[in-house]
Parts: sequence; C-alpha cells; structure tokens
Amino acid sequence: MQLYVGCIIFNHLVNYNESKLNQVFSVLADPTRRAILQELSKGEQTTKRLAEPFDMSLPAISKHMKILENADLVSFRKVGRNKYYYLQTNAIDDAGLWIDTLKSFWESQLSSLEKYLLNSEEEKGGNEK
Repeated sequence: MQLYVGCIIFNHLVNYNESKLNQVFSVLADPTRRAILQELSKGEQTTKRLAEPFDMSLPAISKHMKILENADLVSFRKVGRNKYYYLQTNAIDDAGLWIDTLKSFWESQLSSLEKYLLNSEEEKGGNEK
C-alpha cells in the first residue's frame, strides 16, 4: 500500500515478505484448498479423511496438501503410515495483517472524504443564506 502526500510516497507494507504473501493468496485462490483449510479448522485430519468430501483421488488431495505445506498454511505429524494434518497460523496471520492495514488505510480515506463532503455541504448551506 502506498500513501501519496504531495510528491512523497510512504509504503506502509514494506515489512511484509511480498513473495510469501503472493504465495499465500495464490494458494487461497483455489476453492478446494480453501475448503481443505476450512475442514482443518475443525481439528487435525488424515489425508484420507480430508479427501472424503471431494471427488478426487488420494494422490490429488496429496498434491493440494503439498501446496498448502509449501505455503506454510498446514503442517503434519506422522503416526505409522498416516499423516495428520493441522493448520499453521503464521502465514494466514500475516495475510490478515496485510489486509487489516489496507482496511485501516481505506477507512481513514473514506472518513476524510466524509468530513470533506460534510464541510462542503455546510459551506454551501452557509452561502445560500
């Protein structure tokens, strides 16, 4: 996010790892992966259990899980042959923080616009008397 003040540009998102954010949002763009994350929000689950609601093979679900792992959105623990997947919150927390920063910026901009419009209306009302 950049804030333009005259000729000076302030970049409020400089502290974020841009490539990690891009990766997280790219991963979240897929509805299947979002549904998997939603399932994992209920607690850790095996690959087989995660595959049940979807019409896809275990290897296909495993590919999705690998992508989620690479984005640091999930992790797993292995017990025997089974992998038990669970959510990792750091990457999603960073994305949420980035969105919150944008939200704060735009709320501030809209608040300033509202004040300007209210002042303009008052000035028009004062000129008509």
